[in-house]
Amino acid sequence: MDLDLRKVRYFTAVAEQLHFGRAAESLHIAQPVLSRQIRALEKDLDATLFQRDSHGVTLTAAGRQLLDDARHLLAAADATRRRVHRAARGPRRLVVGFRAGVVVTGALRAFGAAHPEVQVYARRVEWDDQEELILDGTVDVAYVRRPVRERGLRLLPLFCETRVAMLPAGHRFADKQQLSLADLADEPRLAYARPGPHDLPIRTIEEKFECVAAGTGITLVPESVAEQYSRPDITYVPVPDAEPDEVLLAWEASRRSPLIAAFAQVAQERG
Repeated sequence: MDLDLRKVRYFTAVAEQLHFGRAAESLHIAQPVLSRQIRALEKDLDATLFQRDSHGVTLTAAGRQLLDDARHLLAAADATRRRVHRAARGPRRLVVGFRAGVVVTGALRAFGAAHPEVQVYARRVEWDDQEELILDGTVDVAYVRRPVRERGLRLLPLFCETRVAMLPAGHRFADKQQLSLADLADEPRLAYARPGPHDLPIRTIEEKFECVAAGTGITLVPESVAEQYSRPDITYVPVPDAEPDEVLLAWEASRRSPLIAAFAQVAQERG
């Protein structure tokens, strides 16, 4: 039996809130209707998805697995709907995502020259939404940086960059020709993803600038960021032994788009 996406959406609402009443309210349906739909889904899958008792609602092992898969399934369905609507509205277009520091102008121009009938757009993505914006169809293809959550994506390595330390202009290391990771071991560090117990979580390159300039902490950034972003209160110092920053081209793995394939070839040729 085919999986009913409407039932999957209902299941996801309950699974995320672990409360049938609140889930029904968010879905704008009656709670008995929601309960019947969940029971029907459990029958379709021949699996119990929720454990219901006096303490509330919890997910079973089968429910946890379905929730993990459902998010990707629903994102793919939403992306398909968005692409179909976009195709129905007019000319073909390609939306290319990029992380801070990655220059995509050359690739966009080369692709546009080879495909003048395609409208090409660029959109900035961040570390915490780079995968989501690809999977939900907001961008068709994106230049991403590691770490990358690879599930559902196809990745094409393009190039690596050396990293430099971003320091406040008055920092004791600001005049150094280069630094090592050991030199920076005791410095308070700013971090994007999965911060450790002593890291300070931030989201954008602009937030990095403000925090570093204010003396909150230091961070390592790709060399391209140092080349593109200059401020008098910020200094960059090379860190040769830091792990290189890898840039990859990413797109949704199940898509068979000639436009994405053509852009990937252009991106790879330009390195």
